[in-house]
Amino acid sequence: MWSPSFVAALLLLLTPAAHTLKTGDWKTCSQSGFCRRGRALSARAQDAADVWKSPYSVIPSSVAVASNLASFTAAVKSSIYPEINFELDVRVHKDGVVRVRMDEVGGLRKRYDEAASWALVQEPEISRAIQWSVGKQEIKAKYGEKKDVEVTVEYNPLKVTLSRNGKEEVVLNGRGLLHMEHFRTKASGDDKPVEGSEGDAQAVMQTNPAAWFEGDTEDAWWEETFSSWTDSKPKGPESLSIDINFPRHGHVYGIPQHATSLSLPTTTGPSATFTDPYRLYNADVFEYLASSSMSLYGSIPLMHAHSAESTVAVFNAVGSETWIDIGRSNDRSTETHWVSESGILDVFILPGPTPEEVFAQYARLTGTPALPAHWSLAYHQCRWNYVSSDDVRGVQKRFDEEDIPVDVFWLDIEYAEEHKYFIWDKKTFPDPVEMTNDVDALERKMVVIIDPHLKRTSSYPVYQKASELAVLVKPKSGEGEYEGWCWSGSSSWIDGFNPASWEFWKGLFKTKSIDGQWSWTESTDAVHIWNDMNEPSVFNGPEITMPKDNVHYGGWEHRDVHNINGMLFTNMTYQAVAARSDPPKRPFVLTRSFYAGSQRFGAMWTGDNLGTWEHMTVNLKMALANGIGGMTFGGSDVGGFFGNPEPEMLVRWYAIGIFSPFFRAHAHIDTKRREPYLLDEPYKSILRDTIRLRYAMLPMWYTAFREATVTGIPILRPQYVVFPKDEAGFAIDDQFYVGASGLLVKPVTEKGATEASIYLAEDQVYYDYFAHYAHQGSVKGKYVTVPAALHQIPLLVRGGSIIPTRERHRRSSPLMKYDPFTLRVALDKVGSARGELYLDDGETYSHQDGEIVWREFTAETEKKSKVLRVSSKDLALEKPQEAVEGNALAHFDPANAYAKKIAHVRVEKIVLVGLGKQPKAVRVEGGKELDWDYAPGVSSGKEGQAGVLVVKDPAVTVVSDWTLVVEL
Repeated sequence: MWSPSFVAALLLLLTPAAHTLKTGDWKTCSQSGFCRRGRALSARAQDAADVWKSPYSVIPSSVAVASNLASFTAAVKSSIYPEINFELDVRVHKDGVVRVRMDEVGGLRKRYDEAASWALVQEPEISRAIQWSVGKQEIKAKYGEKKDVEVTVEYNPLKVTLSRNGKEEVVLNGRGLLHMEHFRTKASGDDKPVEGSEGDAQAVMQTNPAAWFEGDTEDAWWEETFSSWTDSKPKGPESLSIDINFPRHGHVYGIPQHATSLSLPTTTGPSATFTDPYRLYNADVFEYLASSSMSLYGSIPLMHAHSAESTVAVFNAVGSETWIDIGRSNDRSTETHWVSESGILDVFILPGPTPEEVFAQYARLTGTPALPAHWSLAYHQCRWNYVSSDDVRGVQKRFDEEDIPVDVFWLDIEYAEEHKYFIWDKKTFPDPVEMTNDVDALERKMVVIIDPHLKRTSSYPVYQKASELAVLVKPKSGEGEYEGWCWSGSSSWIDGFNPASWEFWKGLFKTKSIDGQWSWTESTDAVHIWNDMNEPSVFNGPEITMPKDNVHYGGWEHRDVHNINGMLFTNMTYQAVAARSDPPKRPFVLTRSFYAGSQRFGAMWTGDNLGTWEHMTVNLKMALANGIGGMTFGGSDVGGFFGNPEPEMLVRWYAIGIFSPFFRAHAHIDTKRREPYLLDEPYKSILRDTIRLRYAMLPMWYTAFREATVTGIPILRPQYVVFPKDEAGFAIDDQFYVGASGLLVKPVTEKGATEASIYLAEDQVYYDYFAHYAHQGSVKGKYVTVPAALHQIPLLVRGGSIIPTRERHRRSSPLMKYDPFTLRVALDKVGSARGELYLDDGETYSHQDGEIVWREFTAETEKKSKVLRVSSKDLALEKPQEAVEGNALAHFDPANAYAKKIAHVRVEKIVLVGLGKQPKAVRVEGGKELDWDYAPGVSSGKEGQAGVLVVKDPAVTVVSDWTLVVEL
């Protein structure tokens, strides 16, 4: 056992605060054996382009089409190793998604094939309406309403193509880079590549095809060393290579998480932005670079490809380390090469053809975001660390004294005695339940960190029970418990792949002890959870994570499941928090590590960023990319985790934070305190107004989340998603739309800026949210300049939108639940507008039983009668099947319990922007004339100050049908 002084020195050395990023702590492709092999394969294919041919082919006589189903299986052979057998399984789902699976059969070992089972919400339904046409050289099927989509599987060489209207859109193995390294015996050496022959590529291919295809040396087949660590590879080489090309799409997006542009820069070719491929390998990369293809905390192997004609996507269900090269032969096509360390080929082709349809197709596979608790969309205040119970109370007191709203206070690792999670340090937190109750009394919540590493000591009942149940990750021997080092010192890790770990973990969160089982009795329902370090982060491990040859439940090596590991921990926690109360309440769980499907279990953030302008800028791009990957409930540490941002930067970052789905300020233990009330004027007042704006817009945010939970479409929408045919917007990632609200946000990320340039893609009017200035767009697209002094947020409202807000200032969001609403009606060029408002109790699951309010607001100008009508109707009654996630409502009762509860909540004000003339009268249909004010402006279609009509107290409720009549 190491001495305490050595442990202290080790932790000091490995603590992120002790040094800046060392890129040498993480591998490059050239330092990764299987990535080198994959890139070398690509290089050989390029060098021998005239004679290169994939060795994989389908045996035509083996093709077996399933009866009445759009699926078939077939045997696949490799001409390089004819004694190795593979099976191909191709199926078309009911919604048109094509799934292509290939696995080695009858081999020495089994490849890991369970990644999809963790990512998918259910086994997809195979179409029964599609017929395969089996030919001598290929098998194909046409489908779609117009029979315009075709999937073709060519036999020799094996090639899978998705086409639309006869034009290729997605091609698998078109460049012949498919290679599933088969299992072999180390001792025999029978099938080792040997040195290639002299001469041209064709001669080498004929004399020694194995060397021609695989290379002429064993490169890290059985063992690999990086820095001081050696990775034993008992299964030998098992990597998987596949080229996936998009012949008609010049932009690709997704594969989060990377700190780079939304439209992914290239990694191959003479003008490549990055020299290394994009890496998907969940890693604790503190102070990460602001522009890099390095892997970060999460990995979602989903890539969108877009052009003005269509949007398609591929989801590669693999859980091991993966490297992805991106190249472009021209502006209209993209070539990608995916190389994974282990696993089977399991690729889902999403045919689109629109962004909305791609999002829906992916959501049907991996699920939609869970509808969060309403309070979790408000402001969160965190730092490493609030040091005591009194510190928490003091921070809460200061927020209230300065009249700044806040909903959640967070505790980092120092709350726990010796970093034994669930165990309070009674020297600093002697009264955790009373402290939580003091916070809860003001309708606020707490979030407490729970990491996956458990301190190995007999004084820690959580570790003791986990060890007794044998639910901890094992070392490479497969015996005992893996020991590594993290915040707790000597630690072991929960193995979420072990089914027994789930009930054990859920039991820990019970606030009352049951049958003598240890549980977190010093907690309440007001405490929610932050899962950090779940990549997993291991301070003394290779690349600051777990050795790849560690063993999980079922005998799988960590290399097989690394990218899935963090999602399982969050899934367990999410279920545990939901199960602790009866009836269950919606949990809030924040995760740093994630995988495809993690959106079902809560929020994420972009990790240990720096308080720099560059990081503020790239975190915005990362938020958009995370949304593409399904992780729409995300944000970054406002102000940056590391460093002491100047007041100007902090103000600008808060302006980004309020337009992030997850809005949290957080800072490192070595930074100065920077709670918003600590700033000098005018910065403090600017931050107060900024945070209040977020609270006023919470109805809009909650409504946007409802749509995301039903459709899978992200809340922060890049330009190409909203305007998929406007090529000028395909690479824009410094502005975005918030849901379907019509809000267009252009954050300021440059020091000293006083104005901002915003791109308008359409011939439509856009209004300044605050000043009501009308900007006129163009059919060709145009940029407009807007004021952006430090106290100003560049924020436009698209004509044709109606935005519900709540304008009363409260100290926390639950105190607003009976507040009246303001409707901001932004008229389009023809005098119409539309918007929605979704409400439920914001806390329980009663919304799934129909206890909701979902309203549609419309505005229509009748030219002949010279009347403008603003109306409210029950959208849930009209579309009960689209009201909540899971489409659970068979019918809807407008007089449900929640609707009755808020029946008295009224609309206190209606603001109509873009009204070109003063009205003659304003009244609610069937009622008396109302009080109103009108500020004149330019006529419709003109640039300048818009006319604004403010109707005071129209005497209507938010749950009732009504029509406001404006006589013009």
